Amino acid sequence: MLSHAIGFDDAPFAREHRGDVRVFGTVFARHTLHAVVSGRVRRDGRNSTDELARLVGASGAADHLHLILLQGVALAGFNVVDATALRRATGLPVLIVARRAPDLDRIRRALLTCVPGGARKWRLIEVLGPMEPCRGVMVQRVGLTFPQAEAALAGLTVTGRIPEPLRVAHLIAGGVTRGSSRGGRV
Repeated sequence: MLSHAIGFDDAPFAREHRGDVRVFGTVFARHTLHAVVSGRVRRDGRNSTDELARLVGASGAADHLHLILLQGVALAGFNVVDATALRRATGLPVLIVARRAPDLDRIRRALLTCVPGGARKWRLIEVLGPMEPCRGVMVQRVGLTFPQAEAALAGLTVTGRIPEPLRVAHLIAGGVTRGSSRGGRV
């Protein structure tokens, strides 16, 4: 069972913000929070994969983790995570979770016309294939089967449909950045 996971989410940032954006990770064993890590990734940059791999190591729980959870495949705007490289760097499967399927045509257009390095970033998204419905959310998987993804979501979800490591990372990111978190949907 994939019951020990680290989930990452980025902090809210102003639309006009350029530079680094905070990223928070929460380490859970089933429903219990064991650690919080934070780092920074560049807005629309390309350092998210390396930074997440570093944070997994910095968590103090790398030897006990079974899974990395991402709230979408990009952080800080279009700093797209190379989920395959993250899997290789950490040895952990990666499960990308979203409430609904993204508008891939719109994302592709934005990447190819507005974002430096957009063609490379689009390829990282494209190689993951389409998102698939799983336990009330949409997922993409690297290094785990669909039944394993179902079991991980079932074991890590307490409130709503989003697994606790992602839900709590989102709350912490908002609380630290804005001074208070929004307990609504993540």
